[in-house]
Amino acid sequence: MRSLTVLILAVFSLYADVSSRVIDVPTRERVSERLLILTPEVPKAVVVLFAGGHGGLQLSDDGKFGWGEGNFLMRTRELFAKAGLMVVIVDAPSDRQREPYLNGFRQTKEHVHDISTILTWIKTQTTAPIWLVGTSRGTQSVAYVATENPSDISGIVLTSSILYDAKSDAVPEMKLEKLQMPVLVVHHKEDGCSHCSFDLIPSLMNKLTSTSAKELLVIEGGQTKGDPCNAFGHHGFNGVEQEVVAQIAHWVIAH
Repeated sequence: MRSLTVLILAVFSLYADVSSRVIDVPTRERVSERLLILTPEVPKAVVVLFAGGHGGLQLSDDGKFGWGEGNFLMRTRELFAKAGLMVVIVDAPSDRQREPYLNGFRQTKEHVHDISTILTWIKTQTTAPIWLVGTSRGTQSVAYVATENPSDISGIVLTSSILYDAKSDAVPEMKLEKLQMPVLVVHHKEDGCSHCSFDLIPSLMNKLTSTSAKELLVIEGGQTKGDPCNAFGHHGFNGVEQEVVAQIAHWVIAH
């Protein structure tokens, strides 16, 4: 516990000053992606964050959330930035700003094109390595984009991964054996969501056969409230956010 506390203090003491802005990046014809960007003075890496659920954040011009601010990655965005990481939060594209938002869209060529265009834009802003980080259904976006077009991606982080899904490919059903980049898997041992049972984690880890580095970070502790698939259960690392973000940031920067 002491070593983890030291890590947390060290990670979050790197940067105090963080700037933020909202930008719309054109992707497809008459379509754009709205991004909320948090930038420390000298980023060690970039983390592109994908929320779970339907993914329609409905970001306003001044960066306020219409939905999803309580999502694990959304509510910890400043912790990532204070750890020295440039944060890029991705909303649903402009042509999917109503139901079903990203539902049924995460595993499409249009989604891959949109995110690839965003990565190209990020490279005009910084030379720092770019990582995709998803939580819950956001892991389906991250895994699919990484397997379909790995260029410009330095590594991925999968938190609270979708391990079973009757309506679309769960993460272990994707072509993970193609991935050669580093992959960090973060999962709460007591995740109560039926799509994310910890017992199914081997089905994910066993598919990562070609990665340059991989690790399973098992989280314990914290508290759970309400629906076990929502952001304030163990599924969303409620009560252990600082520890989880510190270990993710440390791993990303180290790789």
